[in-house]
Amino acid sequence: MKSVLCAVGVFAALAAMQGTVLAQSKNPVIVISTNLGDITAQLDAEKAPLSVANFLEYVKAGHYNGTIFHRVIKGFMIQGGGMTPDMREKPTRKPIKNEAANGLKNERGTLAMARTAEVDSATSQFFINTGTKNQFLDNKVRDFGYAVFGKVTGGMDVVDKIENVKTAPGDVPLEPVIIKSIQVK
Repeated sequence: MKSVLCAVGVFAALAAMQGTVLAQSKNPVIVISTNLGDITAQLDAEKAPLSVANFLEYVKAGHYNGTIFHRVIKGFMIQGGGMTPDMREKPTRKPIKNEAANGLKNERGTLAMARTAEVDSATSQFFINTGTKNQFLDNKVRDFGYAVFGKVTGGMDVVDKIENVKTAPGDVPLEPVIIKSIQVK
């Protein structure tokens, strides 16, 4: 009887661990390594499956390695993922459907897809919200907002450091803030 209970206990522990691993793989954790430090974030594949899958494809391809945070606006956001240090735009895959109606909000520390004025135009660029009043970026009607797909879980001090770099006209940092790599943890 004791060995049956022990086996049941081991099975339950393994099942719990598997559940944790599955939960983590459904909402992957990434590390954005920059020349100013590392930022850790958890992606929300449940609420933003297209945005997360798209982002992870770019991560897998090494697209973000050597790109920069090319747009930095204090009290608003830091944007990167598409430009090289010489301000050349990297080639991208076709745009994805905007998932701004997923219920996630553009709150401080969240990651969202950058896009043009065209609603379904997001490709590789993303931004991290640094402001506390970015609700105007949230969805209002028919996915017209900016799709949040993750949240910073560590390294917000690095985000703040990036937010406070000196910028030139056009909100471009005077000294490049380089994304050395983005990796799934």
